[in-house]
Amino acid sequence: MQQELDGQPSYRARQVWEWAARGAASYDEMTNLPRALRDRLAERVPFSTLTVVDEAHARDGTVKTLFHTADGRPVEAVLMRYRDGRRSVCVSSQSGCPLTCTFCATGTMRFGRNLTASEILDQVLHFRRIEPVDHLVFMGMGEPLMNVDNVLAAAARLPDIGITHRRTTVSTVGWLPGIERITTCGMPLRLAFSLHAPDDALRSRIMPVNDRYPLADVLAACRRHHEATNRPVFIEYVMLAGVNDRYEQALQLARLLGPGFTFKVNLIPYNPTGTGYEGSSREAIDAFRAVLEEHGVPVTVRLTRGRDIAAACGQLAAAGARRA
Repeated sequence: MQQELDGQPSYRARQVWEWAARGAASYDEMTNLPRALRDRLAERVPFSTLTVVDEAHARDGTVKTLFHTADGRPVEAVLMRYRDGRRSVCVSSQSGCPLTCTFCATGTMRFGRNLTASEILDQVLHFRRIEPVDHLVFMGMGEPLMNVDNVLAAAARLPDIGITHRRTTVSTVGWLPGIERITTCGMPLRLAFSLHAPDDALRSRIMPVNDRYPLADVLAACRRHHEATNRPVFIEYVMLAGVNDRYEQALQLARLLGPGFTFKVNLIPYNPTGTGYEGSSREAIDAFRAVLEEHGVPVTVRLTRGRDIAAACGQLAAAGARRA
């Protein structure tokens, strides 16, 4: 685009971005740009780096969109609508994921590549053209902190779209260098750590990344993030029947995290991904939650959104595009 703006006043690029951030659907809507410039941009600069391939709508109002990048990489993103009026976007940071967590559908895809900051932002802008959005989670395809430069570059632009940094959450399986980076990035982003097992042996079995960055090291980095930002670190814990949902494991997790407000546990009912696991029963989840509460650990159970269209946590796998 910069080439097409050569010879134009320096503020033209800002005007284009401001229109896009407000939900403009085409260059033609950018009425404070000269008509000749709008026509030239429409002819020579694609309005988005992504092409919509498919879209699915869930009974609860959730929308999942499958995009392709310019080089044909599949990417999925999700718009979640809540009764209290929140509109949250779940974006991908990679096409596929190289970390092969055993319970996650994305791990069954062939890893493509990191997404650029523009490709991340264009997922958000797609939904912004539908309606205003105010929350965002980097919890889609990929490990965000393996692509931390582009994730932070995209996050820096989100307030223009209507999503403050305090309403932006970056989820990680424990990619230690990335945690250290966002702790010092200067933006008060929320950190979510996908823990899923209270000991190294089990965690390494279901999440091979633990062999590289063990629990103690990652939790120490999470505590440093809390100290630097004064914001709780969310602990994501998917409930897998007979794997990580026993009483002793709840007690072990409570002792690992300790009481207080450094951590807040988010128990996640397992969503079917075709990976051979079964979800814990409601009774097992309630019992697990009770143990954490008894030991002073803040805990909630995640409200599942979009399960009927495979848009819930762990289900993104670009159905129909796994060979891409």
